[in-house]
Amino acid sequence: MALHIESKDTDGVTILTLSGRVTLGDESNQLRTSIKGPLTKGRKRLVLDLADVSYIDSAGLGTLVAAYTSARNEGGDIRLASVTKRFDELLNITKLVTIFSVYDTVADALKSFS
Repeated sequence: MALHIESKDTDGVTILTLSGRVTLGDESNQLRTSIKGPLTKGRKRLVLDLADVSYIDSAGLGTLVAAYTSARNEGGDIRLASVTKRFDELLNITKLVTIFSVYDTVADALKSFS
């Protein structure tokens, strides 16, 4: 299943809802573009809703790390919400859990910006 991304703004935070697979190629490029768009428009607080992401490969992880770095360099931040059990395990194995702020729900991630 290809990656589908929906974007909405709530209280100055851009929420990107992802569904499908985040893999090398078009999907990673699509994610990169979807994250860079708000950042270039000055929207520096992003939440990625990952509840419906069925699979993420190393290229997808690399895209997330690059996006996080870009956001931080521009004074912004990216929070991850609703990660699946498998993705949570992957974040722990790769030690990326020490970099990303991970929340159980989108609402919790939004509150963390307050």
